[in-house]
Amino acid sequence: MNLEPYLAVIIFIAIGLGIGGGLPLLGYLVGPKHPDAEKRSAYECGFEAFEDARIKFDVRYYLVAILFILFDLEIAFLFPWAIVMRDVGMTGFIAVMIFLAILVVGFAYEWKKGALNWE
Repeated sequence: MNLEPYLAVIIFIAIGLGIGGGLPLLGYLVGPKHPDAEKRSAYECGFEAFEDARIKFDVRYYLVAILFILFDLEIAFLFPWAIVMRDVGMTGFIAVMIFLAILVVGFAYEWKKGALNWE
């Protein structure tokens, strides 16, 4: 069995596993072991990091996540459509307009719920 054609792939996988496993291990071995009070304080999430896992979250976190998904999906679907826009014709144009209308409804929902107003 000749594995010579796969030598580059095997080396690539070995380097990837070495970097993927070696750097976190190096960080664990060399990094500080006693974080101070500043590291354990609430950061951007708005609640203490080391509390009971069953605490209530503000609904705005979920609304912002939905907003991100809306615009992420929009970009993910509009770029390929823009590339083949001339080939799909009027049917493709109408389909994209329906897709954008659905996204606008989601955006209006986010706006109505106040996800864009951050305190």
